[in-house]
Amino acid sequence: MMNKIEVINVAQGIDVIDSGYYSEDFAAIYFLRQKNKIAIIETGSNFSVPAVENALLQIGLAFTDVSYIIPTHVHLDHAGGAGELMKQCLNARLIAHPRGARHLIDPSKLIAGALAVYGEEKFTEYYGEIIPIDANRVTVADDNYILDFDGRELRFIDTPGHARHHFCIWDKSTKSMFTGDTFGVSYRDLDCDGNAYILPSTSPVQFDPEALIRSIKRIMEFNPERVCLTHFSAIKPTQKILNQLINSIHFVSDLAIQYADKKDAESIIYRNMMNYFLKGLNEIGLRDKTFAEKRLSLDVKINTQGLIYWQKNS
Repeated sequence: MMNKIEVINVAQGIDVIDSGYYSEDFAAIYFLRQKNKIAIIETGSNFSVPAVENALLQIGLAFTDVSYIIPTHVHLDHAGGAGELMKQCLNARLIAHPRGARHLIDPSKLIAGALAVYGEEKFTEYYGEIIPIDANRVTVADDNYILDFDGRELRFIDTPGHARHHFCIWDKSTKSMFTGDTFGVSYRDLDCDGNAYILPSTSPVQFDPEALIRSIKRIMEFNPERVCLTHFSAIKPTQKILNQLINSIHFVSDLAIQYADKKDAESIIYRNMMNYFLKGLNEIGLRDKTFAEKRLSLDVKINTQGLIYWQKNS
């Protein structure tokens, strides 16, 4: 019997579940419910699909009630399960960024890139088979594209910086912005006394700090009541959070500029970045440094790789 998935409500008509990708509460999948139809934002991997089905059943719906599947960008922790979900959700259309749609229709380059990073064994463990999506079932959402989701307005805004194939989704009715990786990473098990700590995602290969800051500021122009992060769940984007995020983009970018061409660049940047984040967490009251370091280790590793790639290719 399938274990029951925890379905957490974050706003009217918005639920979030853990995709099960990599570790607990690492990558989220959001359900937008409009009447008895569902739009799914982010997909996790193929291995997340049973969790999606389980969660749908808990709210009295099924795959046939899914109208839209919407990955914010085509990195595989966000879109790896899109093909399998589309195969199950026969009434759904995929909404994709203009730069990302072709990679979901023909995922050969996505697969090749991920294989180069992970190797075949790890790739299969994390993602399984990446399934192509029929181009006839794909809608491309340009900047400011408005989707009428059964009377609920969803606006798509182009938000480069983390990746050039990234959009965010504005849900006008709840004043919620689904930010993928554009508005950074913040884990709920690192919150202290109601305070959240946020860090940027600078993963390879399209990190652009100036574009990222512009995209973050554009998100804030909507005055969102919440930003729905993929890593992980919804937070209130206070001025303190905004300052933290922008300051940390400047800090990690300066690290890359200073050290990317050094012999031990990866270890130097990793350690300096980790120490910076641990110091920030300490300032909001977190005392379990060992837990925090373990929690952030993958993010800091991937951030380091992205920063070095950015400096060597800019």
